Amino acid sequence: MTKTPAFALALGLALAAATAGHAQKITPFKLGTFERGGRTFLGLVLDDTRVLEIGPANAAFQKSHPKAAKLGMPTEMTTLIERYDNGVGDRLRAIANGAGKGASYEHPVASLHVLPPVKPMVILNAGANYPEHAAGIVAQGGRGAGSENPGQARPAAPPASAAPGGRPAAPAAAQSAPGIWERAPGDTRPDNPYLFLKSPSIMAGANDNVVIPKGRTWIDWECEFAVVIGKKARSVSVKDAPDYIFGYTIEFDASDREGRGDRKMGGGPDWFVQKNHDTFAPVGPFIVPKEFLPDPMHTHHYFKLNGETKQDANTSGMEYSIWDNLAFGSGVMTLHPGDLISNGTPPGTNIDRPDARWIRAGDKGECTIEGVGSQRLSFVAEQ
Repeated sequence: MTKTPAFALALGLALAAATAGHAQKITPFKLGTFERGGRTFLGLVLDDTRVLEIGPANAAFQKSHPKAAKLGMPTEMTTLIERYDNGVGDRLRAIANGAGKGASYEHPVASLHVLPPVKPMVILNAGANYPEHAAGIVAQGGRGAGSENPGQARPAAPPASAAPGGRPAAPAAAQSAPGIWERAPGDTRPDNPYLFLKSPSIMAGANDNVVIPKGRTWIDWECEFAVVIGKKARSVSVKDAPDYIFGYTIEFDASDREGRGDRKMGGGPDWFVQKNHDTFAPVGPFIVPKEFLPDPMHTHHYFKLNGETKQDANTSGMEYSIWDNLAFGSGVMTLHPGDLISNGTPPGTNIDRPDARWIRAGDKGECTIEGVGSQRLSFVAEQ
């Protein structure tokens, strides 16, 4: 079980104190990218139902507050993230506090096309970061394909090494990876953090279609809590990692489990094939600035398929926290504002269920993270 650092508690207390100490309360908001009538814009989201166009809202604010500093607002999310702590965040808070209904720059969320909120250069995903999910994958390997057999057997797993006498060899104890991950004394977790890449080019919006590729029948769901990087991060410590987070969003890590039909590279999973079909990374709907989600490591999330709950978990169940994963990822490559780290899926996917029921064309999915939002996805066949 991962504990929330003192930073998150202090942040929550500071927000509460600020709210109590001023006549004007802090109005929580979210941020997104939207399209209306062929025009794309950044929006400030209130109550998950109303969107204020940031540019016109700022112009109206400056007109009604002539003594306020003149501030040009970003038109792209990465720039907004970069400038958030240099006046943009304060202005957005002021706009959220003073927003009145009925302005010409206000729109119902339902009237807009919700786009991925940010265009990252890098998407990192955590593999097997919930112990129950990892254990389920191992158990599934012993069962084969499960109860629903699409007619193609998985490639055989490489033979396990054996100890003298024919007994399976015990797995080696996890060790530090010099320059990447240093294990603290007494760390009994069986493995180190594990991250892989998804291509930003495959992203879809939170309410868009997920396309099932032709000939692929073992399509799985993974509803995941994602971190949005706030500033350039290289070799960041776990202790300092909270300072490098801008906010939180959702990634639906769609997965093609069917394999590649051979044993190349030892017969292990092919992450390119499994994770990088077009539309296999719906992101959003919104980004929640971290000030409005002070306890990210105790957040409920779940996935429903056709109304039936398939995953139901809490981020507290992660083996490695969001701060661990940021530190590990930044130890390998430089991360930049707007980049994403999706922190793994809880149990309940087909790969860890004895009763596999793969996604089919016509299915509907709902991936929800408490305090962040919901994705409502339609699964369609490739034409």
